[in-house]
Amino acid sequence: MDTIMEAVQLVENNQTEKAINMLDDYLTKANDDEKYTIAELYLQWGFHQEARLILEELLELYPEESDLKLSLADIFIEMEEDEPAITLLNEIKKDDPAYIQSLLQLADLYQAQGLFEVSEQKLLTAKQIAPSEVVIDFALGELYFSIGEYVKAITYFEKVRSKQAEVAHISLDDRLGESYAAAGEYEKALTYFKEDGNDNADKFFKHGVTAFQADRTDISIKAWEHVLEIDEDYHTVYYQLAKAYEREGMLEDAFNISKKGMERDAFNKELYYIAGSVAHQLNQDEESEKYIREAIALDPDYKEAVLFLIELFKKNGNFEEITDLILEIKNTGADDPLYDWELARAFNENESFENALKYYREAYNSLNQDSDFLKEYGYFLTEEGRIKEAIPIFESYCLLQPLDEDAESYLSRLKQTYELDQ
Repeated sequence: MDTIMEAVQLVENNQTEKAINMLDDYLTKANDDEKYTIAELYLQWGFHQEARLILEELLELYPEESDLKLSLADIFIEMEEDEPAITLLNEIKKDDPAYIQSLLQLADLYQAQGLFEVSEQKLLTAKQIAPSEVVIDFALGELYFSIGEYVKAITYFEKVRSKQAEVAHISLDDRLGESYAAAGEYEKALTYFKEDGNDNADKFFKHGVTAFQADRTDISIKAWEHVLEIDEDYHTVYYQLAKAYEREGMLEDAFNISKKGMERDAFNKELYYIAGSVAHQLNQDEESEKYIREAIALDPDYKEAVLFLIELFKKNGNFEEITDLILEIKNTGADDPLYDWELARAFNENESFENALKYYREAYNSLNQDSDFLKEYGYFLTEEGRIKEAIPIFESYCLLQPLDEDAESYLSRLKQTYELDQ
């Protein structure tokens, strides 16, 4: 045993190779207890193959020893050899003190394989045997949490939380906060996100998300500002914080934080979009256009940004800018019937009626069940003297909007006009 202790000292002094060589030499004269200790050390240090050879040799000598089976199963799991691990764990009998541990390991294995019902059955069996065991309740909570059954997860996490605050360095308050938030109970979730002096950026980010969803923007701002105090390179938080500032009417703050975010993450289209949106609210339309164009350059099919820029151009009467923008976007392969509709409107405003007709027809292929589009298209056709084409368009509109009496009357007059012209 002195040799084993010496080897442990060597590892602690970063002389691992020397320690391993020493133990390998010692194995030939070590007794079985010492061999097991060496195997456990190898396992602890990450030398799985070396530990496996020792444990397999010992298991041949002691085939009923469940501790050997558990340790060897751990190695098989680490080496991604699930089937021999399952075989070993299933050999442990119900009256064995290690049976519950074998069920927990089997549950982990089946969960990793996506066999959630089998995993659940193993854990529930363990719970029948040891109904007050915290580790089993926690494992059930983790299983349900992983598959999105948050109400069930909450039940088990709360049982564990009533006895202890952490399991395996995982905070029960964090798990309960995330579970309640995922279940839509944001106010309840907030009670579990506490400032405990643990400056963990992920925790504060999640706290902010939960508060934002609970309409507690003041709390979300505080949490997300603290995230940046901890880690200025936490890219995700910049956009969220800008949204929170915008919601609170803190537009200058929203604009500034989005620009800071761009410095850290130059390819985040959402940061450019919110900067452009806020700039417009600050009556800085040139800046707004610049940032929205940047967003579209990053993603030509960023529909929200495209439609925002179109509305900006409409406000300023820049209909030619609209046609240039959309045609350029369509050339990249991005397409949407709303783009065709906006092109038709812009060409109509510029009195390029043939082009307007072309794109109204294009849009009609996809928007023939959109009553707003049909009404507008029908009036356009009428103004262009295309009454024969306008009539079926208005008929379709009236089927969708039977309470629009003005449209019904207009359709009747169109039909009369058309009949008189024949």
